[in-house]
Amino acid sequence: MLYVSLEEPRSATERQLHETVTAQAWAREHRWAQVRARQEAAAKSHAEAAAGQPAAPSAPIVLPASRLAPAVAPEVQADVVDQAPLVLEELTREQVLDWRARAAKDHQLVFDHIDRYGEVSAQRLFTRVFVEQVTRLSRLGHLPLGYTTWEQS
Repeated sequence: MLYVSLEEPRSATERQLHETVTAQAWAREHRWAQVRARQEAAAKSHAEAAAGQPAAPSAPIVLPASRLAPAVAPEVQADVVDQAPLVLEELTREQVLDWRARAAKDHQLVFDHIDRYGEVSAQRLFTRVFVEQVTRLSRLGHLPLGYTTWEQS
C-alpha cells in the first residue's frame, strides 16, 4: 500500500498556483509593454504631425451646420479616410454618428483608431464607455459579439 503525506498534494498545488500567477504576471507585463509602445508611437506621430502644421487656436470655433445640408453625409471611400489625418474638431455631427455606427458593427475600427491616434482620441470619438466595453469584450475572446436567433441555432 502506498501512503502519501498531506504535504505532497499541498506543495504540488502551491507550485501550480505559483506557476500560474507568474505566467499571468509575465503576460500582463507583455501586454502593458505593447500598450506603452503603441502610446509612444502615437505620441511621436502626433508630435510630428503637430510640428508640420501651423499652431491651431486653443478653442476651435464650431459653426452650426446649415439646414440645407443633406440629411445623410456622402459615403467616404476607405482609402481617402486612411490617407487624411482625422481631426475630431472638424467632424460634423453626422460624420461622428457614422463613425460610431460603423464601430458598433466592426470593433476593429476602435482598435485601429487607438493604434493610430491614441486611446484618448478614441474615447472622444466613440465615447469612453464604448471603448471600455469593446476592450473588455475583446479580452474575453471566446464570446461571440453578435447574436443568433432561434431559427439560426
